[in-house]
Amino acid sequence: MGNGAATRQAIAHRAFGSPAVFAVTYASLAGGLYLLLGPIAGAALGATPAVMLAAALLFGLAVMTYVEGASLHPERGGSPTFARHALDEAWSFIAAWALLLDSLLLTAAATLAATNYLEAVWQDAAEGWVEMLIAAVLLSAITVRTIRGHAPRRMGRLSALVAFDLVLQALVVVLAVVLLSDPGSLTDELDLGRTPDLQGVLFGLGAAMVVVTGLESASGLAGELYVGRAGLKRLVVALPLVMLVLYPALAVAGLMALPVHDGTTQLADRWVDAPILGIVDQLDNGALRDVLKVVVGMAGALTLVGMALASMGSASRITSHMARHRQLPTRVGRLHPRYGTPWMVIGATAAIAAGLVAVRDMEALVGMMAFGVMLAVTIAHVSVIRLRFTEPDLRRPYRIPFNVPFRGRQLPVPAVIGAALSALVWVSIVISHPAARAVGLAWMAIGFVGYVLYRRSRGLPVRGRVAVPEQALRQDTGEQPAYGSILVPLLGTALDDDVVQTAGRLAGGDDETDIEEGYAVIEAVWIHVLPMSLPIDGPLADGRIKEAKQALSRAKAVGEEYEGVRVATSAVRARALGKAIVDEAARRGCQAIVMVAPPPTGRARSGRAGAALGARGGRGDVLNEASRYVVDKARCQVILTAPALDETEAVMRKRREAAVGPSADGGLTDDDERWLEQL
Repeated sequence: MGNGAATRQAIAHRAFGSPAVFAVTYASLAGGLYLLLGPIAGAALGATPAVMLAAALLFGLAVMTYVEGASLHPERGGSPTFARHALDEAWSFIAAWALLLDSLLLTAAATLAATNYLEAVWQDAAEGWVEMLIAAVLLSAITVRTIRGHAPRRMGRLSALVAFDLVLQALVVVLAVVLLSDPGSLTDELDLGRTPDLQGVLFGLGAAMVVVTGLESASGLAGELYVGRAGLKRLVVALPLVMLVLYPALAVAGLMALPVHDGTTQLADRWVDAPILGIVDQLDNGALRDVLKVVVGMAGALTLVGMALASMGSASRITSHMARHRQLPTRVGRLHPRYGTPWMVIGATAAIAAGLVAVRDMEALVGMMAFGVMLAVTIAHVSVIRLRFTEPDLRRPYRIPFNVPFRGRQLPVPAVIGAALSALVWVSIVISHPAARAVGLAWMAIGFVGYVLYRRSRGLPVRGRVAVPEQALRQDTGEQPAYGSILVPLLGTALDDDVVQTAGRLAGGDDETDIEEGYAVIEAVWIHVLPMSLPIDGPLADGRIKEAKQALSRAKAVGEEYEGVRVATSAVRARALGKAIVDEAARRGCQAIVMVAPPPTGRARSGRAGAALGARGGRGDVLNEASRYVVDKARCQVILTAPALDETEAVMRKRREAAVGPSADGGLTDDDERWLEQL
C-alpha cells in the first residue's frame, strides 16, 4: 500500500471513530431543533416540554437498539439490515422503503427551513419566488455534492459545526430564561386531554422521533466505523443525554417567548419554519437580539443544509442497498462510473424534494416523516429482540442492559418497551394525521406491490435473501457476474479457512474493487446439530458456544481479506446438518453453497477423514451424508472443495503434534499412514 493510500486509510480511521458518530447523530438532533420545534408545539401546545422529555427517553431506547444491532451486524443499512438477519427480505424492504420516504421528506423539509432561517440575513429570503429560487440553488448544490461523494475529512468540519451549535442553542436557552422568565405562561392554557388532546401529544412524540434518522445515518456507516466497546457505551449515554437536556429546555424557552393563546402558538404559525429564530426575535435587548438573530440564522441554515445533504446521501445509500439485495431493479442503483454513487437515484431525489418544497407545508411534511420513522424504529426494535433468539451466541460488542430470562434466552426489556411505544405512536399517527395516512400508506402499498412483482418476474423468492456484486451496479462489462451471496457452513475443521477463501475468490473480490458503495456477501453459518433427545432451544455447553464463536470470528477475518467482500456470521440450531444447510441457503436467497467435500472413500473411512480434518464426535460421517443431501436438494449451485493429498497429510501432522507433541516418526501413527495410502 502506497503512502497516499495509507494516509487516506489513517484519516478514515480517525474520522469515523466514536466522536464522528456523535457528530453525525447530533447533527440530526441539532437540525431537529431548528426544524421540528414549530410543528411539535403546534400539536402538543403547553405539553411540549413534557413531550420532548418523553421523546428523549424513547430516543434513548432506540439508541440502545441501534447500537446493539449495528455492533452485531456491522454492515451498511441500519434497520433494513437488522430486519434482513432477524426476519426476512420482505420486512427488510418495508423498513428500507419507509426510510426512503423519510429521506425524501427530510431533504425537502430541511431545505425549506434553511431558506427561512436565511430571513435573518436577507428579509426577502422566505418570500415567494425568492424563497423558491434559494431552495432550488441549495438543492442543486446538495445534489452535486452528493453525487461527488463525501470525503472522510468532512467529519472534522461537521464536528466543529456540531460543537458550535451545541453552545449556541444552550446560549439561546439561558438568554430566554433570563430575559423572558414567565413560568406561568407554560401552564396558563394547559388542560391535558383537551388542550392538547392525546392525539396531539402522540403526534408531537412521533415528530420529535424524526431525529432517529441520525441513528440510521450512523448505522449506514457501520462498515466504516471503528468504535470499541467503551466507545459504544459512551455513545449510548451521550446522545440521549444531549436530547434530554436540550429539547425540553428549548421547548420551555419557546413557550415563554411565544406562549399558547386560544389553543395556538406563534411557534406553529408565524415561526413554524424557523422556530428558534422566533424565540430570539422576542428578546428584549435590541442590540443583542439583532446580532443573535444573524448568528442563529446563519448557523441554522448551515446545519439544515448539512441535514439535507446527509438525508440525500442516506437516500442514495438506501437505494444502493436495495438494488444490491434485489429489492429494486439493479439498473435503478446504477453507480456513477467516476464517483461510484447512484447518480440516477440522487437526481430523482432532488426532483421529488423540489416538488415537496413547492408545497410549503411543514406540518404535513413532518407528519409524513413521523409515519416512516416510527415504522422503521418499530421494525428495528422487533428485529433486535428476535436476534436474541435466532443468533444468541454471536458476539455483541454492546448488549442492551436490563434483560430478563425468557424461553432460555435473555429478553431485552428496553427493546420490548421501545417496540410497544413506537408501534402505539405509529398507529396514532396513521389514525390522526390525514396526510401521513394517505401518502404514507399509499407509498408503502405501491412499493410493496412493486417489490413482489419485481421479485416474481425475476424468479426470486419474495422473502429470501439475494445479493448482487457491486460490479453489476457499476457498468455492463459483458462478463459473467461473480456470486453476490454465498453460504459457507463451518464445520470446525482445519479446512474452514480454505473453504472461506474459495468463497472469497468466487465472490469476485480483488484488490482493485472499490467497496465504497457495494460488496458481495459470504454467509458464514455455524450449525449446532442437536439430537432428538435434546430440546432444540435448550442451553448449549460452554465449549460448543466457544468453538462456534471462534470459528465464526476466524471466518469473518479470513473472508474480509478479500476487497469487496463482507462476511455475515450467524449460528443456528438444527436436527440434521444437510437439511439445515439447504434451508438456510433458501431462506437467505444465496446463489451458491461452498462446503468441504467428503473424502472419496467408503463410509467406514469417512469418520477417519473427519477426524483428520479436525472434526469432532464423528462429524466426518455426518459430513458425508450432509454433502449428498445438499447436492441432491439445494436449489442453488453447490461447490464442494477438498485439499490435495499432501495438504491433508500436513493437516493431520499438525493435529497430531498439537495433541501429543512432536515425535520421531513424523507425527503420524501407523493407522494414519494406512489411511493416507488408501486415500
